[in-house]
Amino acid sequence: MNYPVWQLEFLGGGFLIAVIAIIHVYIAQFAVGGGLFLVLTEHLAYRRNDQGILDFVRKHTKFFLLLTMVAGALTGVGIWFTISVLNPSATSTLIHTFVFAFGTEWTFFVAEIVSLFIYYYTFDRLTKRNHLTIGWIYFGAAWMSLFVINGIIDFMLTPGAWVENNNFWSGFFNPTFWPALFFRTFFSVIIAGLFGFMTSSFLKDEELRTTMLRYSAKWLLVPFVLFLASSWWYRAALPPHIEVIIFQKMPQLRPFITLFLVCSGLIILGGLVMAIRMPSGLSRTMAAVMLVIGLMYFGAFEFLREGGRRPYIIYDYMYSNAILKNDLDSVAEAGILNTAKWVEHRHVTPANVQAAGRELFDVLCLSCHSIGGPLNDISRQVRMSSPEELNLIFATMGWERPYMPPFAGNEFEKQILINYLNTTIRR
Repeated sequence: MNYPVWQLEFLGGGFLIAVIAIIHVYIAQFAVGGGLFLVLTEHLAYRRNDQGILDFVRKHTKFFLLLTMVAGALTGVGIWFTISVLNPSATSTLIHTFVFAFGTEWTFFVAEIVSLFIYYYTFDRLTKRNHLTIGWIYFGAAWMSLFVINGIIDFMLTPGAWVENNNFWSGFFNPTFWPALFFRTFFSVIIAGLFGFMTSSFLKDEELRTTMLRYSAKWLLVPFVLFLASSWWYRAALPPHIEVIIFQKMPQLRPFITLFLVCSGLIILGGLVMAIRMPSGLSRTMAAVMLVIGLMYFGAFEFLREGGRRPYIIYDYMYSNAILKNDLDSVAEAGILNTAKWVEHRHVTPANVQAAGRELFDVLCLSCHSIGGPLNDISRQVRMSSPEELNLIFATMGWERPYMPPFAGNEFEKQILINYLNTTIRR
């Protein structure tokens, strides 16, 4: 309401953030689990006195560095850009609440960068002990970065007592902090195994390739039980009303629940298949397929977590359209067109009624809905609903449809918006 709206009609705000965030977080989780993979595999090479495994670690480190430091950094900047223009109010709240935490995370991130470059460029230059120490420093900094960001991310889903006391620690150590931390840690280990498949499949020595593929399979299979246990712990830690939203009230999330369950079985099956001696071409294909399954797996989880926040962007505090829960009544009394700062048509006339309806749609709906896009297409919903049904939807938003914010305008503005949907979007 207090910022101009970026009119992404086809994609909608949620879709663009979701795509960039899923890719970035997938790489960021690899940056954590992959660091542990590097140092433990180097330990394995020294313990077996196997130069082939050590050479694999060196090559895997180069791939790891390029992916996490280049693609990871670019998508990280992309996240900050998209959330700052699509949800500036929520971004401002996060920065003002967690500025100390962000500063701490960036410090750990700098430590990650420095230690990873030292680790890569000092193979055969440092003693075994010192080189391993650098590897452990990298992993420690990466995991601490996850520790900090986990508190901020899950604050948006379960802010807990912060809503009442605005206390930093209440928001950071929120009700889902610990299960989410274990969930993300175990998933980071699984992702390390998935990327291990990819680099192992390109090894020319058949015996070494088989050894490393089987080794990488252990990174999927060994932590998987703990990963599933942490996911159930995560679900149990959700407040009952959020669990109801995810598993009962939002039919749009059912495909993602199914996808998460299906991918669980595929991860196990794929790990077992990759442990079998296969020709190099087939192992590369399987490694690529497993990476895609892992991305879908994590994407399904992220969509479920994001869906659980509905109708809020910060749960129980700020609605997805950036209206504060405590301001809803005063905004409804004054009207959106009189309250929103970046609105042109404050006085509605027959000449500008369509333009005013579009402004109401932009302020209230565009943060979640697209127009003809792949996610939450408002035009499809309007065409499926009669004008009477559309009126009923607006009357039950926030109540029978708890995943949608209550309509924040007055009755006059409601009719203007419904008229806009019926005359313009329905075409």
